[in-house]
Amino acid sequence: MAPDRRQTTNRRLAFIATGIAASAAIAVGPGYASGAGQEPDPPVRLPGLPTAAPAPSPSAATPATPAAPDPSVSPSPTDAGQTDTGQAARKPAFGAYLDYGPQGVQRMAELSKWLGGADLRVGHTYLPGDRWSNIEGSPDFLESWAKWRRAQDDRLFVLNVPMMERNEARVSDWGVRTLLRRGAAGDFDAHYRALAERLVKLDVPDTVVVLGWEMNGTTYTHRCGPDPEAWKKYWKRIVTTMRSVPGQKFKFDFAPSRGRDAVPWTQCYPGDDVVDIVGMDSYDQPTGTDFAEQVSEPYGLKQHVEFAKAHGKEISYPEWGLFRNGDNEDYMRKMLAWMDEHKPLYNTVTDYCPHGVWQCEDNPKASKAYRSLLFGRKDTEPAPEQTQPTQPTQPTVPATPPNCSPLNLGDWVEYWLGGKLCMRLDWWKRS
Repeated sequence: MAPDRRQTTNRRLAFIATGIAASAAIAVGPGYASGAGQEPDPPVRLPGLPTAAPAPSPSAATPATPAAPDPSVSPSPTDAGQTDTGQAARKPAFGAYLDYGPQGVQRMAELSKWLGGADLRVGHTYLPGDRWSNIEGSPDFLESWAKWRRAQDDRLFVLNVPMMERNEARVSDWGVRTLLRRGAAGDFDAHYRALAERLVKLDVPDTVVVLGWEMNGTTYTHRCGPDPEAWKKYWKRIVTTMRSVPGQKFKFDFAPSRGRDAVPWTQCYPGDDVVDIVGMDSYDQPTGTDFAEQVSEPYGLKQHVEFAKAHGKEISYPEWGLFRNGDNEDYMRKMLAWMDEHKPLYNTVTDYCPHGVWQCEDNPKASKAYRSLLFGRKDTEPAPEQTQPTQPTQPTVPATPPNCSPLNLGDWVEYWLGGKLCMRLDWWKRS
C-alpha cells in the first residue's frame, strides 16, 4: 500500500536533516572551517609591557643587566628607560653634581652626550659655607649657572645654601646652640636678604634652595640636634626673609640624610608654610645594608615618601649615589626604579668618587647600569600615534570541497561558526 502524502513529506524532511547534520560535521572539520590549519596569531603586546623580557629569578627584584648601549645607535624606548603608557608620561627631572663652578656647567653637556643626548634638566651646585660673604652669593660661579638656567625654560637650578658660616669647622654643640638661637632672633637675616637679591638680579628667581641640608646629622654647623626648636625658628626666619625680596619665586627644599642619624629628621621639620619640597640625601650605606632595608628602615625612603604625601609636598633627591658598599649595581638599578616609581621633582647624583658613575672609574658595573637605564631619556615620552580601531577580519572562505553544496546561512551565523557549512552530495556513501 502506498504511503500517504504526510508520511512521504516527513521522510523527506528527516532525510534532509540527516544530510545537513552529516555535512556540518564534515564541513567544520580540519580544512573546512575558516582559519583551520593556520599558525596561531602572535600574542598581543599590551602598552607598557616590554617585549621579550626575561622572567626574573625568584631571588631577584630587578631584570638582568642589559648590554651596554652603543652610543652610535639610537636606543629603543625600552633601552632608554621609557614606557609606552598611551599618553605623555612625565619622567623625573634629573642631573648631577659635577663641580662647583663653570667646569660643572661645561660637564653637563659632556654628561648628556655620554648618556646619548639625555635631557639633563637639573643643574646643582653649593655655596661655600666658610664665610658669610660667600653665603650671600658672592662667588662668581653663580653667573655661569644662572646663564645655564636661563638658556632653557624647563631647567631647574638647585643651590645648596648653608645656614651658618664656618659650616664644616666642627663647632661644638654648645656653640651650635648659641648660633641657632642668634639666627632665630634675626641676627643673620641680612645675609639671606643679600643672597635673595643676588639671585633675583641674576634672573634666577625660581632657584630651588636646599637650605641647611643633612641637618639631622653631625657634620655641619647648621645641624639641628643641639636645639631643634631654635633650628626650626631660624629656618622660618631665613625663608621669610628671602621671600620678602621682590621678584622672588624660590622653592625651599628640606633635605635630611636618610635614616635616623643623630636625631630623627621629623623633629627638625619647620612647617608646611615654609617648606615647598621634602628632599632626602640617600647614599648606599651603611656597609652591608641592602636596598630593601634602605626603604623600610625608620626614617628611610618609604617614610620619606609617606611623610611628604601627608604634608602635600613634592619629594626630591638632591644627593644620592654609591658609597660604603662599593660598585653596587643592584643599588643603582633599584634606586633608579624607586625614583621612576615615586617621581620626585628632581634628582641629582653626586658624581665624584666614591659616589659617582661618570667621573669615577671605581664603579664600572654601576656606571654601566646607570648609563643603560638613562641612555637617551627625555623628560616626557610622546603619546603613540592614535590609529582607528581595526574591524574584525572576516573569515576567509575556504575552497568548496568537491561534491559539496554550500549552505547559505547568512554572514552573521557563518562568522560565529567560523566558516560556511556545506552538504556533501555523496554523504550517504561515507562509512
